[in-house]
Amino acid sequence: MMKRFVLLWLILLLIVGCVDKKEVVLPADIPDFVQVSDLTSIDWQRKAVAFKDSGMFGNVNKSSVIGADMPSLSTQKWMWHLWKTEGRTTELTIVGYHKASKDVQPILTDGWTLALGGPNNGADAHAPSSVKIPKPGKWAILLYTNEEYFDTLIYDIHE
Repeated sequence: MMKRFVLLWLILLLIVGCVDKKEVVLPADIPDFVQVSDLTSIDWQRKAVAFKDSGMFGNVNKSSVIGADMPSLSTQKWMWHLWKTEGRTTELTIVGYHKASKDVQPILTDGWTLALGGPNNGADAHAPSSVKIPKPGKWAILLYTNEEYFDTLIYDIHE
């Protein structure tokens, strides 16, 4: 009887371990400079914050978005702002990563990458966009400038 209990317990432990260990899989069309390690090393405690009376929501002196203060599942206009880009940044690639499902996908309505404009609202570079978040939950929005990792914004998306 004890052997059966131990065997059943070990099988249950194995099943639970396999269910919780879903791996991150990158979509086939994602830019090749995006790495799985960028996603698995996210600090989920570093949530985006509101900037004083500016309408911006992000990481102070690094990156922010106007329009992300009340993120939802509907298509929204977001204005991206980046600091400390040394005037060399021309492209912004945006990767969405859903914490619970480990889904990786674009959140821009027209692909992964957009062109950046010059200074705006005190930031060194900016870009308007339309975004669509496909499901509620905790999302990491990874930003890449000129094919290099730049920053991560953590948002809770509601319905």
